[in-house]
Amino acid sequence: MSHASLLADYSLRPHNTFGFDVRARHAMHIDSVEAAAALVDNARIAGMPTLVLGGGSNVVLTRDFDGVALIVGIMGKRVIGEDEDAWLVEAGAGENWHAFVAWTLAQGMPGLENLALIPGTVGAAPIQNIGAYGLEMGERFERLHAVELATGARAEFDRDACAFGYRDSFFKRAGRGRFMITSVVFRLPKAWTPRADYADVARALEGASAYNAQAIFDAVIAVRRAKLPDWTVLGNAGSFFKNPVVSADAFEALKAREPGVVSYRQADGQVKLAAGWLIDRCGWKGRGIGGAAVHERQALVLVNRGDATGAQVLELAEAIQRDVRARFGVELEMEPVCL
Repeated sequence: MSHASLLADYSLRPHNTFGFDVRARHAMHIDSVEAAAALVDNARIAGMPTLVLGGGSNVVLTRDFDGVALIVGIMGKRVIGEDEDAWLVEAGAGENWHAFVAWTLAQGMPGLENLALIPGTVGAAPIQNIGAYGLEMGERFERLHAVELATGARAEFDRDACAFGYRDSFFKRAGRGRFMITSVVFRLPKAWTPRADYADVARALEGASAYNAQAIFDAVIAVRRAKLPDWTVLGNAGSFFKNPVVSADAFEALKAREPGVVSYRQADGQVKLAAGWLIDRCGWKGRGIGGAAVHERQALVLVNRGDATGAQVLELAEAIQRDVRARFGVELEMEPVCL
């Protein structure tokens, strides 16, 4: 049985959007389902810790990795079927997410346009249940295929098995590190309905008498570029903290102390708070620790000013959490996985 090449002392700088210069003892590029399934039979890596990496857009690498980094490069995208309501589209886990969204629109299959310009790969999208501007990936998800690393067994997960939550899934919790996602199938509705009521996107579309999915795609890109730093210029992992959700009673008590608190009522009666507002009110915007800093335009984004370490980003994040807890009595939860 042939195996992917085992690379020694491998730099992970190109494989994390923070741009941290950490190294893996070994690395392997996985470009097929067969290569993923064969890992279990590879005596050269038996017993080694493994780290699955796609675009590295949701990870904080705080130290060198003493194991084998598995770089997922399984490519390909195709329409695999349709019914009267939707098209089914499959993409390899290594495909760039934004390029895949653009491709679906080019095929005349809208539905993912609100998720334009999110960094990372298709395979990482279900782990985080990525979302933006009124849409979560889970709403367009049909199923995914994966390989269990310990056994080499191939598995299929439907939406229920993925247990999607707000920036959360089975793969981020109980399944963390157990599976390599190899491809994802999306269900794109034929009866397209625009999601354009998010304030920033609506402003970007002002003046248009009518708009289509491409217009929303373009508007989302414009909004993201205006608000968020380009990770290829200033290393970051996008939104670093989840927007916390509190009970109605906790919100009323908070609002009595902080009348200007930015909030969004939820269907279940709870209230989502704007994490960026909480961080900004604690005076963190533009401040940092070492080379790690809070972005001056968007307090929800932590950045690498060029010489930061993952440990410094983690230290900064924990300081922000302490200040928000002390002032507002609210717990901020980190979105990225810290390793």
